[in-house]
Amino acid sequence: MKTICLYFEIHQNIHLKRYRFFDIGTDHYYYDDYENERSITDTVEHSYRPALRTLLQMLKDNPGFFKVAFSISGCAIELLENYAPDVIELLQELNETGQVEFLAEPYSHGLSSLANEDSFKEETLRMAYKVKELFGKQPQVFRNSSLIYSDDIGSTVASMGFKGVLTEGAKHILGWKSPHFVYHCAQNPNLKLLLRDYKLSDDISLRFSNATWNEYPLFADTYMNWIAAVPEEEQVINIFMELCALGMFQPLSSNILDFIKALPECARQRGITFSTPSEVIANFKSVDALEVPYPLSWVDEERDISCWLGNDMQREAFNKLYSVADRVRICTDRKIKQDWDYLQATNNFRFMTTKSSSWNMYRGIYDSPYDAFTNYMNILGDFINRVNSMYPSDIDNEELNSLLTLIKNQGEELEVKDKEIARLNTRLKKLSPDAEAKKSTARKTSSKK
Repeated sequence: MKTICLYFEIHQNIHLKRYRFFDIGTDHYYYDDYENERSITDTVEHSYRPALRTLLQMLKDNPGFFKVAFSISGCAIELLENYAPDVIELLQELNETGQVEFLAEPYSHGLSSLANEDSFKEETLRMAYKVKELFGKQPQVFRNSSLIYSDDIGSTVASMGFKGVLTEGAKHILGWKSPHFVYHCAQNPNLKLLLRDYKLSDDISLRFSNATWNEYPLFADTYMNWIAAVPEEEQVINIFMELCALGMFQPLSSNILDFIKALPECARQRGITFSTPSEVIANFKSVDALEVPYPLSWVDEERDISCWLGNDMQREAFNKLYSVADRVRICTDRKIKQDWDYLQATNNFRFMTTKSSSWNMYRGIYDSPYDAFTNYMNILGDFINRVNSMYPSDIDNEELNSLLTLIKNQGEELEVKDKEIARLNTRLKKLSPDAEAKKSTARKTSSKK
């Protein structure tokens, strides 16, 4: 029986302000508050709020049948908490249905998985803790920023205890293979991979309202017929997209929400079910290892990382940013930590792309990729000066390594203590019924006497 794994990404850019060379050392606030409030408010009004309300109604109308998964970046959470807390409440209401799964991702929605393993682990586990705090469940499945994945990243993710990863079903990796099976990490067979069907996903998120598309207008029964026509042995259909596809990429006037709302009934008629990522991982065996020696993503036709690191400007900014990663990790200054999260976000590097396919892309306040690079490097210059003032660049490597080792040991000690507490709690629960039984027996014996 075929099953659909439907997943939505929730992420919002933290927009930087115009920052001049002469501001370095005098101005440590880097953000355009007006644009941040405007963009999140606009996205919430035209996408998040109506889309989540529609999904909530679908869950209530199809108890136990319709299921959906989300991941949300730390940047998005902070913007929503500041400007639209009702969206967080909506997500919590969806979670209460028991038919929703929340995944983990890097807190910053950044590129740390390509640069610094320790930073990557730290912000992923921090995001997992935040998800548990908001929704009461520890994430078991991971998705990287823009579905970035490689064998090495998979190995790191597996070491953090995750059972599965969402990534792109890229043709240059799959070859003749189908994305409609479960695979596993080439370096760790315990980590399962769910691969996005980019055609079926993009039919909704990119092409739905395009009047020149040869399948326009697309109806829910037609779409479900495509899925039903997939060979019987190919049973897992992964449809992954950004939540803002519903209302922003595809405007509400296109009836995109009516289309989404009709999917469960059309699926039921054809014997097709819905599953969360964890259910897919639990119910389907891996058919093979998937070797991904170089990072892939869900962005652009190339499905690689060239949109962020494809030119010299991007690589220079990337290398300079992560040159202070270890120092930031031992830093305790809250503002430094927050700036670090915001400066890592992928959109900062995306604005610098010079790819021919991106000439008409949205660049925020920037006139060109060179403008984006200059502004970002000015901000990064001030940020690195602040970090170096706390941990100078000429600090002895032995001293720095000693601090990092101390932090790592403290983290491991806390992890051991958490496991011991969990073990003792489990033991107490097992002992409690016996204790009650003994008390009851004692009471009965006493009453007989």
